[in-house]
Amino acid sequence: MSPVIRLKYFFEKHGFHVSSRLADKLGMRASNVRLFFIYITFVTAGLGFGVYLTLAFWIKLKDLIRSKRTSVFDL
Repeated sequence: MSPVIRLKYFFEKHGFHVSSRLADKLGMRASNVRLFFIYITFVTAGLGFGVYLTLAFWIKLKDLIRSKRTSVFDL
């Protein structure tokens, strides 16, 4: 058996049943645990995008309020 296939089987055996094992320990259904992980993924990605948009807005607002003067005679 090639090393790639052995690695694939290892991850399938030990990694892909995380949500079902966690659900068994918590006494929940595995589909609810998977949905929780999906929702958390979207929330964290959306939060990062929201922070990015907020910072971009602040920088744009700062540039609009504080006009750039090229010389002393622009006062």
